[in-house]
Amino acid sequence: MILKNAVGMAHQLLLPKVRTATCLVDATAGNGKDTLFLALNSLPQAKIWAFDIQQVAVDKTRQLLVCHGVADKVQLILADHCRIPFYVNQQIYVAMFNLGYLPVHDHSLTTMPETTEAALLAVLKLLAPGGVVTVVGYPGHPTGTQEVQMLEKILPSLPQSSFTVGCWKMLNQINNPPLLYIIERKERNH
Repeated sequence: MILKNAVGMAHQLLLPKVRTATCLVDATAGNGKDTLFLALNSLPQAKIWAFDIQQVAVDKTRQLLVCHGVADKVQLILADHCRIPFYVNQQIYVAMFNLGYLPVHDHSLTTMPETTEAALLAVLKLLAPGGVVTVVGYPGHPTGTQEVQMLEKILPSLPQSSFTVGCWKMLNQINNPPLLYIIERKERNH
């Protein structure tokens, strides 16, 4: 295995689950790369929901999906990710959060700890047994630091009987490298 950045590691870890998932969520569409990853690697009948608060992000994501011929698998939603439960009312098998701001755009428009927490908790309620959520946090800017602090507070409190939670980080990188959190809902005992 070749070590990648946090987003690349999220893709690598999620790939086996994405290949069999029928309901997937990209909570932060951004430039569309995570949405495209989900669309290209999921079943033909899979349904993918992608959320973003910026029209430019939704447009970029749509353009990328159309260029790759997978736009019909994705429902793009111009809304904050805390609105996920208003749109998705079925079990989620894979969800991705890539927090922060849209690169090369307005850095003052960023995910916020309060709405990220609400979105994550909503997704965890909908997460199917065996389902996986990845969250990439960016402690290199003030709001990102607050989000990482929120994640470090709530993720350890998830019940061990229901979830397995891990954190992956690069140890020899400078400038507060991104952190990858992985949450898996345990399979039900039979």
